[in-house]
Amino acid sequence: MPHIHFIQEGQGPTVVLSHALGCDLSMWDGVAAALRERFTVLRYDHRGHGRSPASGGAFTVGDLADDAARLIEAECQGPVHFVGLSMGGMTAQALGARHPGLVRSLAIANAAMHYPQAARDMWQARVDTVLAQGVPPIAEGALQRWFTPAFREDAARGQALVAQLREVLVRSDASAYAAACQAVAAIDLAAGNARITCPTLVIAGDLDEATPPAMSQAIAQSIPGARLQHLSAAHLSAVEQPEAFAALLTAFWASC
Repeated sequence: MPHIHFIQEGQGPTVVLSHALGCDLSMWDGVAAALRERFTVLRYDHRGHGRSPASGGAFTVGDLADDAARLIEAECQGPVHFVGLSMGGMTAQALGARHPGLVRSLAIANAAMHYPQAARDMWQARVDTVLAQGVPPIAEGALQRWFTPAFREDAARGQALVAQLREVLVRSDASAYAAACQAVAAIDLAAGNARITCPTLVIAGDLDEATPPAMSQAIAQSIPGARLQHLSAAHLSAVEQPEAFAALLTAFWASC
């Protein structure tokens, strides 16, 4: 397992935040700011992202869940509220099935549990492009999926955040990014989801073209007792609407 870089701040019950493919822990800046007065917030970089080194070679979303489990065991006192978005949401599903004793609750945002073959072919085309040309050629398409046009054009807040996360994306190591794409494309999480026993919140982005609301609905239906909530946002809903995202979390945790 590679060393996992993390930041921990705040006080109170522990919340772990798991970011999207091609991002790093800075994706959670707004949500962490909203939570850290009442919660201990631990956010981390997935292997091959941010300041966490790549593992060198192929891996699965199950491996990402095991990375998270080891981090929780090393740094947290008892089970945590685990929040994942996109690839982080896939990690959350695998973590809940593989390491149930480490999670008090799960929040799964803007994620999928399985991709049909046509989508897997699109993932492979992205892998081929990145391995041949690097990450920058796919950056603009990613940003269009990540954010609504209104947010990308918002001079007061959106433009700076979009530029910040674009820089994170284009700095990504091509081989590590491609390996993460392959891990995501291969997910098949339904059987594990049926075994999840902790309280679970699923968050859909109503304007999310990367993982449309139907994918969130399918996740919610696959996990016993899961609740489904919606935000009017694109794929990186926690970046577009951090206060509303944090409010959904805190209301959910209060009812657990």
